[in-house]
Amino acid sequence: MAESFGVDAERYDRARPHYPDELIARVVARSPGGGPEGDGSPAVLDVGIGTGIVARQLRAARCRVAGVEPDPRMAAFARDGGFDVDEATFEEWEPAGRTFDAVVAGQTWHWVDPVAGAARAASVLRPGGLLALFWNAGQPAPAAAAAFGEVFERLMPDSRMTQAYRFAVPAAQGYAALLDPIDDAIRATGAFTVPERWSFAWERVYTRDEWLDQLPTQGLFTTLPPDDLAALIAATGAAVDALGGSFPMSFTTLATGSTRLP
Repeated sequence: MAESFGVDAERYDRARPHYPDELIARVVARSPGGGPEGDGSPAVLDVGIGTGIVARQLRAARCRVAGVEPDPRMAAFARDGGFDVDEATFEEWEPAGRTFDAVVAGQTWHWVDPVAGAARAASVLRPGGLLALFWNAGQPAPAAAAAFGEVFERLMPDSRMTQAYRFAVPAAQGYAALLDPIDDAIRATGAFTVPERWSFAWERVYTRDEWLDQLPTQGLFTTLPPDDLAALIAATGAAVDALGGSFPMSFTTLATGSTRLP
């Protein structure tokens, strides 16, 4: 599944949400090259660069960004955007002597082995360099959540999404639990400061077309058979129509940040 997102890289890039400006500013400020003593242009490695969503935000903040990406279609899209991208998993990637002021991963570190990933990050970060891992956790408004839950109960009763809607598990809670073993692996290296948790709340209103555009880019659906995906899109579209054609989505961007010890 980790290498299935490139099936429609253009859609992924168009439909996936970006990250809060406050998060990007914190990453830059906490990186050796971006703080008060730096030149304002830290060297950043984007793990799972994808189409370059995070990378473009960092470049706009004057960072020099390189990427690692296992999906050749996503890597090609990011290269077309002007980024230097190596095709590899992070665990198998060869840095060729390069070091960085920050290693970041937006919505990707759960595809990385946490122990091997933390060790690899430590090996390429300069002293004082930042490891920042973050995820967007989205929660539909209650009426939308109920409508989507009914769709999944009917069409995908055994899916992970059905379970989440059935038991009303907040998305942010699920992601917070994901961070626990990641933080444990970072601490176990002995190479980083104690991980800090950061949280940024924001909201976006999705129209019917915007929501249906992003639906096929979610990991659970990138490998869904075409007929099943079409049925899911049609039912979800009808649900959004019944809500008036749009709905608000509350996001919590969760991050864990650690600094490379000398």
